[in-house]
Amino acid sequence: MEYHTAPKKMTIAVDAMSGVNAPVSVVKAIKYASDKHQDIHFLVHGDAKIVMELLKKFKVAESQYTISNTNSVILDTDKATEALKNKKDSSMRSTIDSVLSKNATACISSGNTGALMLTSRMILGSITEVKRPAIAGIFPTLGSIQGQSVLLDMGANIGCDEVALSQFAAMGVCFAKIVLGKPNPSVGILNVGTEHTKGRELEQKTYAILAESIDNFIGYVEGHDVIRGKADVIVTDGFSGNIFLKASEGVGKIFLNQMKNAISQNILTKLCGLILKPYLKKNLEFLDPKRHNGAMLIGINGIVVKSHGSSDDIAFANAIDVAINLAKHDVNQKIFDEMTKLTTKNEFSASDIIEKIKTTSAKIFGINKKE
Repeated sequence: MEYHTAPKKMTIAVDAMSGVNAPVSVVKAIKYASDKHQDIHFLVHGDAKIVMELLKKFKVAESQYTISNTNSVILDTDKATEALKNKKDSSMRSTIDSVLSKNATACISSGNTGALMLTSRMILGSITEVKRPAIAGIFPTLGSIQGQSVLLDMGANIGCDEVALSQFAAMGVCFAKIVLGKPNPSVGILNVGTEHTKGRELEQKTYAILAESIDNFIGYVEGHDVIRGKADVIVTDGFSGNIFLKASEGVGKIFLNQMKNAISQNILTKLCGLILKPYLKKNLEFLDPKRHNGAMLIGINGIVVKSHGSSDDIAFANAIDVAINLAKHDVNQKIFDEMTKLTTKNEFSASDIIEKIKTTSAKIFGINKKE
């Protein structure tokens, strides 16, 4: 397998033009990140004139960035296939190309999710035997000391079959072991109930496969189970995962807004709020989606981070932190090494699960799945 190794100098490529609040929010985020990570160089892709003016306005040190001029932007309304074919000079495409050419260790974009996934997959390729890469992110929970679980797919694959979901589980297990430090992460399938008979045919077939493939498979989990941290890895298709993610973000925002409104009612509540403020901030900050912005396109043969389309400067800065962390730990290589090591030990891995999926599918359903 050809693996795109990281360049010697730590350079992070940034798509400055994609996203609702770009390019201002992106450049402000670069300013925060450059002050925090003075050992990092930023390769900023976008309209050179606009980007340069903003970089100077926000006083980003010239030694910490290089501008790569681009002529177009992939919009959220663009179809992924058309963007790939017709916008080769876009800021998103240029950002991904810089990882392929090894001019950057990782790249970040707040742009069109479908276009980012398709372009990344076509340009960088996928890790060996991965049928469909997915968007894997960290979801805050209340159920453990770390208070984090891995959720995938967050929106890359609207339609999936049981083979793809089972591979998501394989990649999610490796990701949780490496990023969360979980030695034996538990895996659950997001569903409308925990009973074995609940769910669509997709969930039921995936259940049957994972029950015979993963030692620490706990079955179905409902939405409230995810928040409670019942499983370390939650697997679902991109349609359900994206809805769950955005609904959860919305609830968190509503809760925080209602808390602020309650505190500002009168002098007494404001005084109580002033007293409680440091405690509330400490205990409720995990609900702020800005803190968890930045998801990995797992399964892609290169480090690509997806930032929320409506990210502000703080949220995008957190996505930059995610990319830097992944790059410094060379996460893709570690995932590949982990899969290889597990295969050698004859344990659970991406390569042997595919054979188990084929065998189990044929045995349970009397069919042979194509790769």
